[in-house]
Amino acid sequence: MKLNIIIGSTRPGRVGPKVAKWFEGVAREQGAFEPVIVDLADFNLPVFDEPKHPRMQDYQHEHTKKWAASVASGDAYVFVTPEYNYFPPASLINAISYLSLEWNYKPAGIVSYGGISGGLRAAQELRQLLTTLRVMPLPETVPLPMVFPLLTEDGLNATDPMKDGAKLMLGELDKWARALSSMRETLRAAA
Repeated sequence: MKLNIIIGSTRPGRVGPKVAKWFEGVAREQGAFEPVIVDLADFNLPVFDEPKHPRMQDYQHEHTKKWAASVASGDAYVFVTPEYNYFPPASLINAISYLSLEWNYKPAGIVSYGGISGGLRAAQELRQLLTTLRVMPLPETVPLPMVFPLLTEDGLNATDPMKDGAKLMLGELDKWARALSSMRETLRAAA
């Protein structure tokens, strides 16, 4: 099963790539998924610019088609998100809103980072958005409070509780991804 690890921030100087790289390593070690880092910055998505509703899947722009193919390829997602003003970054909200059916009936975990809250407020807001797209956001999250001192030139020097939290979330993602895969197959057969 493929796990898309989606870097939610696109701003210069962001921390997301180092956090995603660390989580990818934990996921590879865990072994249930084929983890792939998906960087929103690579898609260069403008503010939603499709003339038709995403549910129609009649995409007019090449950036939307590429983004849709990337999202559709995943069996599960982990969103790596900072907290900006108690909320996920606008780049992530925009990217999620670009699509509809590609997200349906897949589980998602959240790795959040920031100051003292570790991005937990952003994670909670993100969960609410995901449920409207029939994504099953896990209750298990991996908050990374006061992340900046943990950053090294090569990545993230995660603490043991962070590593344990990542492993726990991956175990739950595996269970949900398998169960929802069967559901997606049943729905495809019925269509």
